Amino acid sequence: MSTQTSTDKVATLLNPTSVAILGARENPSGWTARIFANLIRFEFGGPVYPVNPNHERIWGVKCFPDLRSLPTVPDHLVVMRAAASVPGILREAAAMGTRSATLYAVGFSESGTDAGRALEAELRTAIEETGLAISGPNCLGNLSARARVLTLPDDRVQELVPGPVAMVGQSGTTTPGIARTLMERGIDVSYVVTSGNETGLITADYIRYFVTDPEVRLIFCLVEAVRRADEFLAACRAARDAGKPVVVLKMGVSEGGRRAALSHTGSLAGRVEAFDAVAGPAGVIRVDSADGAVNVIDMLLHASEPRGENVGGLVYSGGVRGLAEDAADRHRVPLPEFAPETRARLRELLGQAQPISNPLDGNGYLTNRPLDDALKVVEAVYNDPGVDMVVMQEDLPPHEGANDANRRRAARVLATMEAIDERFLGDDRKPFALISPASYDLTEFSRAARRRFPHVACLNEPERAFRAIRAVMDYRKRCREAETATAPALPDTATAHVELLRQRAAGATTAFPLTEPESKELLAAFGVPLIEEGLAGTEQEAKELAERIGYPVVVKGVAADLTHKSDAGAVQVNLGDAAAVEQACRDIASNVAAHAPGLRLEGWLVARMAPAGLELVLGMQRDPEMGAVIMFGAGGIWLELVKDVAFGPPGISREGAARLINSTRAGRLLDGYRGQGPYDRDAVIDALVAVGRLAAEAGDVIESLDINPFLVYPKGAGGMALDALAVVGPGAGR
Repeated sequence: MSTQTSTDKVATLLNPTSVAILGARENPSGWTARIFANLIRFEFGGPVYPVNPNHERIWGVKCFPDLRSLPTVPDHLVVMRAAASVPGILREAAAMGTRSATLYAVGFSESGTDAGRALEAELRTAIEETGLAISGPNCLGNLSARARVLTLPDDRVQELVPGPVAMVGQSGTTTPGIARTLMERGIDVSYVVTSGNETGLITADYIRYFVTDPEVRLIFCLVEAVRRADEFLAACRAARDAGKPVVVLKMGVSEGGRRAALSHTGSLAGRVEAFDAVAGPAGVIRVDSADGAVNVIDMLLHASEPRGENVGGLVYSGGVRGLAEDAADRHRVPLPEFAPETRARLRELLGQAQPISNPLDGNGYLTNRPLDDALKVVEAVYNDPGVDMVVMQEDLPPHEGANDANRRRAARVLATMEAIDERFLGDDRKPFALISPASYDLTEFSRAARRRFPHVACLNEPERAFRAIRAVMDYRKRCREAETATAPALPDTATAHVELLRQRAAGATTAFPLTEPESKELLAAFGVPLIEEGLAGTEQEAKELAERIGYPVVVKGVAADLTHKSDAGAVQVNLGDAAAVEQACRDIASNVAAHAPGLRLEGWLVARMAPAGLELVLGMQRDPEMGAVIMFGAGGIWLELVKDVAFGPPGISREGAARLINSTRAGRLLDGYRGQGPYDRDAVIDALVAVGRLAAEAGDVIESLDINPFLVYPKGAGGMALDALAVVGPGAGR
């Protein structure tokens, strides 16, 4: 078995020295013929061997009956053979010395059948035994520009030029389609990998390899379902730390999308909220569409990093100005008023009596006046002290011009952009972007032209433009706030509780809830504050507890399967004396027996009656794809009514917890609203950090955790968990 790292394997896969095409077919429009033609067209540097026992010659060259008959050992296999034959082919090739293969066959786990899953398990075993570098199965091939390799059956790719973008996607059609769009916009792509089912190499492996390539500045991923989330997140953090953004188009946002991802890749896609919660802090920019990805990529590659969020606009259409203002508002991109000195300068240049606001409607001034005059307007806006980025309305000309007027306009636009790039822009200057009224394609002329102003991003139409601007600003902010602090060691009590949970989970066959006292003991071990309470096994013990705690009290029935106490009549509140406590215990026992015959109460939880406070919800959920995420939001009845919640990563820091709180409307309530509050924000942050530690340590054991409500009191008075329910997953943590 190979001792190569996964990064070494990707290098092997994408830089082969020779290629054998298994399953070669004569049909010139078939996949194998087109792959052969691509390798020849782009002058791949090694030999290419067609393999098919039914042909002596094919595509004008010698065809070989099998691998053993080849003149040299093939370094890479293009395997266009039936799924059932693939494991045997890999074992034979590995024994000869072959190092990598791309598997195109379908019929594995993506089929959703037991036979397909069994076949993929057999394939995985073969890959593990041989140590081969494998992309696929259920994929469409790869592109490696520097190695002159194009094993995609795609004749629409016009040139292979190493460039700043590397791409990996589980969809074999969509990923190359986005790559072609980037190329058509003048953005060169070094790598395109269609990873398919990822039975061999996974997305994380490709990301790690792309990080090592000095020419790659940005990584794009089309993700249907994340394989091995911990590795994916670690690879994304490595890319972030290397200054290489990871842009992800994620399927599985809707329930329908999740079903599509399941049928296509054989994996369960998780909720997009969970993906955002953990992938965002790891350096991922998630986009909603292919066009959105193209705009974000264009901006990241061509515009410098803004020092702030304020945008100044230069437009020559009132309609575009209105669309820009609406889009900026929707995506929370500030368009501040220009500074007084800027307005004065613009009035001097434009001759307008009325106040000049932002964005500026130049009414044709920028395109109809001499270049020096137009640059003075740009300079006035660009140098405004309150502007961190400039957007300017302009389409790149599709051709040099069919008549004198068009030629003059094309020349003026290009001269203006060249002058702006040369005079104002650079790596450490304010970013600058063009926005068009609507989406449009670049031509060969405009692609060549835009290379003359490399520091200008070209964004399509205001809505997509400002969505991209917001996404990039959020990404830059997350990078600046990247958390590197090491958490302190866990208390022994917390470690003991987690170990006990692992032991219980290992012996379970189904998920099971902890009782409320057990759930709260776990929370207390990690530092979540609780209300004063105790567990009573008899009515007499309940009365004694109530006397010690002090009236009024709350009494709740306790049983592992009693997860919805109010529905079962198992909660009695505001009890003022011993007689009321005794009666409450009897009533609860009777109510539970009627609600769930056969359910045995383990006792009663007696708690101090908490004074009113702001009700919040804290919690944790184990997502099937991304693992543990934590939750914060409005609690009590508001949780289901308004669903004002936000999600964050396990192990969240205090700064991260503060940002999570600020992303909700409940966060505004904490600071005071209409005469109520402010409340103890620090107490909520402490509790969120504690839940984050619990999620980091036991997120593979706990299926879910709900703390609802978590009551928080006025500033300095703290907060406490009133109710809690933890559910442990079967066999988790093994």
